[in-house]
Amino acid sequence: MNHTNFGGLTASEAKRQLESGHLTSEALVSACLARIAERDAAVGAWTNVDPERARKESPFGGPIAHGFLTLSLIPALMVDAMRFEQKMGVNYGLNRVRFLKPVPVGTRVRALFAVKETSEAAQGGVQVTWSVSVQAERPDAPLLVCAAEFITLHYF
Repeated sequence: MNHTNFGGLTASEAKRQLESGHLTSEALVSACLARIAERDAAVGAWTNVDPERARKESPFGGPIAHGFLTLSLIPALMVDAMRFEQKMGVNYGLNRVRFLKPVPVGTRVRALFAVKETSEAAQGGVQVTWSVSVQAERPDAPLLVCAAEFITLHYF
């Protein structure tokens, strides 16, 4: 499958492309950001898509990524960080989400995952609550920008 606009992939197509290595989370995020820029221009979300105005008027000194965009990257960042030998995995939900710092547009992010809790789930599955720290890359040291508990279900 050859997509020049990865943002046009369905979630299941994107997942397959990520798992097969034909698509990186960075390329997918870039495509999604382009789609967001198109949509935001239509709804007036200038802190995200109008660099000049954001530099002049926002308290952040320039354009920033949506907090929920940063949050939505967690599953893709998890695919980059680890592999599961499973029949199926499900994003079950989130707890305690905090957007701690704005993420300037164009900043690379990464995530650190730690298992907080595991429990048995219905139909022989395992529920895992992850403590996730999303960090923005910076020259001196990574900056914590989002913290969340991410809950997944795994069926082996």
